[in-house]
Amino acid sequence: MYMANSMVVLIKIFQVIIALSVLIVIHELGHFVFARLFGIKVDKFFLFFDAGDVKLFSTKETKWFTRLFPKMKDIDTEYGIGWLPVGGYCKINGMIDESMDTEMLRHDPKQWEFRSKPAWQRALVMVGGVLFNFIFAIIIYISMLSIWGNDYLSNKENRIYVNDLAYEMGFRTGDKILKFDDYEPEDFTMLQADLARRSVKTATVLRGQDTVLIYIDHSMIGEVLQSPGMFSIAIPFAVDSVAAGSVNAGSGLRHGDIVIKIDSTDIGYVQDAWKVLAGCAGRSIETEILRGNDTLSMPLQVDTTGKLGVVLQVPGMQKRTYTLAQAIPAGVKYTWNMVAGYVRDLKLVATPSTGAYKSVGSFIAIGQVFPSQWNWLIFMNLLALLSIMLGVMNLIPIPGLDGGHLLFLIYEMVSGKKPSDKFMIAAQILGMFILLLIMVLAFGNDIGRLL
Repeated sequence: MYMANSMVVLIKIFQVIIALSVLIVIHELGHFVFARLFGIKVDKFFLFFDAGDVKLFSTKETKWFTRLFPKMKDIDTEYGIGWLPVGGYCKINGMIDESMDTEMLRHDPKQWEFRSKPAWQRALVMVGGVLFNFIFAIIIYISMLSIWGNDYLSNKENRIYVNDLAYEMGFRTGDKILKFDDYEPEDFTMLQADLARRSVKTATVLRGQDTVLIYIDHSMIGEVLQSPGMFSIAIPFAVDSVAAGSVNAGSGLRHGDIVIKIDSTDIGYVQDAWKVLAGCAGRSIETEILRGNDTLSMPLQVDTTGKLGVVLQVPGMQKRTYTLAQAIPAGVKYTWNMVAGYVRDLKLVATPSTGAYKSVGSFIAIGQVFPSQWNWLIFMNLLALLSIMLGVMNLIPIPGLDGGHLLFLIYEMVSGKKPSDKFMIAAQILGMFILLLIMVLAFGNDIGRLL
């Protein structure tokens, strides 16, 4: 058991390292490409940080590499791998960044420096990383849709089974959710996320034959975020087949039979039956079965685990298939929807009353979402999602992030005044302090969840 758990942890760590390494390189490549496009010198391009100038690999300092490729020592850019796996960087010459290298301020700007270029070019350099993250996500989604298609659980075909919180908010088991405000949800598995993300004011549901309008109490959104399983699928107790070796083999149950009553207790859905069967383990029960238009009485046996030993009919996944030509616009649209969804998530995090800040996580939380076995489809899906998250996070206007640099450049383009070097240095220090606090919050949340 210990060895199996250790392997699961190692597989998850491996996936996290691979995913983050790819995303860091893609992001920094965006800055690099635009910098070189505008003739700006790039001093260093590093995966992970070489804090204290400690490097695992360097095209200028690693001896075996410089012996094999001596000319690499003479090119402008040093490529390498640092020892601290919490990010990476592209050190652009003449730019005040998180490295706090102010050596260039001692001389006049050179034509190859970042600070000597027009503001619009500097803005494109800064937004390049985010742009590459989004393009990378689009490419992944196009590939996934064209190869595997899109599997989803249709909301239009299913009804909800509610927990206590959903009941308190006004939803009822058996409701079919038609709309959240004017939005018509398609994916059943995203109902709870849509309810929280979209700041929904009203939900329109089909209850029996009636259309009911439910007004959403926004003071409960924090509970929505902290209460998984608000909406389960309401599955009728419909028999698909009797399992081989079942205690009810030869009972007369047929495909399509629907259990509607167990020991005088009405059964609307499978979830209702579980509660009753758990108290009937190991004994015989009287049931009522709906077969077509007929209602039959039938004695059945419950095994010692509280099961009837039947295979149930469950709602199937819907599948959309795409040609490559169809996958291109679909991939772009899918990426846009994911970006919009994550922006809504950040809005919730920034609203203390929702308690969403408690869900902020670090590399530990990222590792937990990866599967315990390698799966290309899941890995690519998570890679695209993390690429979007990295891109959106970097657009937040905090000094030290791309969004902070972009904010100052927009100010410069609008006002015609460039912020002073002293201001930029102070802003970088403040930004690094804010980012440190966010990291402390993320690691604190992860440790709290583990404990």
